[in-house]
Amino acid sequence: MKTIKTVGVIGAGTMGAAIAQKFAQENFNVILADREERFVKRGIDNITKMFREGVEKNVFTEEQVDNYLSNIKGTHELENLKKCDLIVEAIFEDFIAKSDLFKIVDSIVGPETILATNTSSFSVTELAQSVSHPERFVGMHYFYHAAKNRLVEIIPGEETSQEVVDSVKAFSLLSGKDAIICKDSYGFVVNRFFVPWLNEAARLLEENIANIATIDDVCMNVFGIGMGPFALMNATGVPVAYHAEKTLERYGTLYSVSHKLKEQALSNQQWELEGEVSTDEALRKKVSDRMLGIVFFVCSQLLDEQVCAAVDINRGAKIGLKWRKGPIELMQYYKEDMVWYFIHLAAGLYQMHLPVSIGAKFWKMKYVELEKRGNIAILTMSRPEDLNALNEEVMKQLDEQFSLADNDTSVDTIFITGSGKAFVAGADIKFFIKNIKTHRISDIETFTGYGQSVFKKIDESPKKIVAVINGLALGGGLELALCADVILAVPAAQMAFPETGIGIYPGLGGTQRCAKKIGKPLSKYLIHTGKMLSAKDAQEIGLVDKIITREQMFEIFSGNSPVPDNSSVQLSNKWKNIEHFFSNNSLSKVLAHEYATDGMGSEDAEKIFKTLKKKASIAINIADKLIDEAKGCDSELKYLDLIFSTSDALLGLSSIGKQVEYQGN
Repeated sequence: MKTIKTVGVIGAGTMGAAIAQKFAQENFNVILADREERFVKRGIDNITKMFREGVEKNVFTEEQVDNYLSNIKGTHELENLKKCDLIVEAIFEDFIAKSDLFKIVDSIVGPETILATNTSSFSVTELAQSVSHPERFVGMHYFYHAAKNRLVEIIPGEETSQEVVDSVKAFSLLSGKDAIICKDSYGFVVNRFFVPWLNEAARLLEENIANIATIDDVCMNVFGIGMGPFALMNATGVPVAYHAEKTLERYGTLYSVSHKLKEQALSNQQWELEGEVSTDEALRKKVSDRMLGIVFFVCSQLLDEQVCAAVDINRGAKIGLKWRKGPIELMQYYKEDMVWYFIHLAAGLYQMHLPVSIGAKFWKMKYVELEKRGNIAILTMSRPEDLNALNEEVMKQLDEQFSLADNDTSVDTIFITGSGKAFVAGADIKFFIKNIKTHRISDIETFTGYGQSVFKKIDESPKKIVAVINGLALGGGLELALCADVILAVPAAQMAFPETGIGIYPGLGGTQRCAKKIGKPLSKYLIHTGKMLSAKDAQEIGLVDKIITREQMFEIFSGNSPVPDNSSVQLSNKWKNIEHFFSNNSLSKVLAHEYATDGMGSEDAEKIFKTLKKKASIAINIADKLIDEAKGCDSELKYLDLIFSTSDALLGLSSIGKQVEYQGN
């Protein structure tokens, strides 16, 4: 696998500048190129402006921005790209222009440089014919706004080597992107269903079925988005939608460009969004049925053609397009009979052959990946669109995949890590809320009991289990990590037990395993306060054994570097004072404001008191009791019915991120 340190981006327009900005933010050396110095300057000026706006919004510090900008160099001479490990082309969508550019670049760089196109619609295999080494050519399709949108589609051409695919996949992770890999097919994954969705909106307008305001409103409700198709086209460019749809016309009449879309694109005008939103239910249903029909038809075609997995379609929509529910989830929601109805509607309208990949077996999504490398198995929690949150299906897949690795006699070390921004950001809160509201707390008890059995299997495995915390590890995620023999974390990792702040307590072994790892007093501090720890904090108290870079993580996964040993720590005075505070003061004394500060300053003690007073009292008292009694993980199951029956639990779980006042009932 090739190590990528210096990246060239050709094209300093909106997309190219945003791609370069993101690479610079992730501390890669970036060379931004365009055909004229003025275009390069404008691109860098736009990047600088974005960074400065980030400072104003407290997203970045001045120091960070200065560092990021120092990572970017501009050039109008392609010769300066010679030293790049990867070059991403991000010029306008014109096949001949892209081909000609790659011929020039190919003559400048060595055969080891990876060449990538950001095309949204052209064939990667066909573009690869422009270079002398098509095995090093790949598609990397980024999404607007590329500095913020985490999605990238990786598209191997017919001759792209596996090493190049692996290299750009690792690079995508290091550059803060969530990658989906798909076959080289026009439109790839997301544009294949998204652009026809835009086109269908224009058709509905053309047929006078509804006005723009109504179509946008219906789509925002049905697909759970903040902007409807017409507003989205205005934001990204109406001509972009038109040209993208033109490249898809090869797939049949359903993909034919709407006359209204063509007319609007050629006029170079935006859509007029103003208008009265209709409340006519029959009309709104007609719009909804048509829009769902297009999406379901095209996504079923994608599955027929095996362009990608079902989970990639869903992930593309949720991450790349910010849909609340992806197409596969929507099909699961509407169920097979209704999905057939929607697809028949689309097929009948446009005289298209029906796809066949329709039904539950085609809609199964893989959320836990298992990869084997010699004596090493790597389990990756792969639900980045939902921060790898644990629900019934994810827990079942974790059980299945871990069992496969655990039962493999050739495997002696099992790594558990996450994809995207999180290791595991806790349990899926929606599951708890739904079951509380429907008075099915027994379902929560069943899920938690099963989860404990899965975690016990991991904890008691005779093999070496290594948790690699790659991002957020909250609640159930931190409980999962605590099942491991060794816990590693990347520098940016963060971890916490937020449960008592949302009306519940850790139920997957957190009160027990945390105490075994770092002792009861510090466990009480973490669980009672919900304090968010940095990787450095976690290492200082022995919760994390070692901090590793992402590059070191790849070396360990490949077997080229050994797994670090468990660490023993000497607590600093700061942590000793916290340990003494929770060792020498009962929870009741702290809550009654009758604590002894010992070596801790009164201000720090007061902060802890004020923090604990904001927690749900029933939850924090149960957590305290469980830690003190130390009766094992099963003891946490005893109080589930009690805690999830409280009004505090429903209030807390329904108010994530908001300040609430608990009543203690």
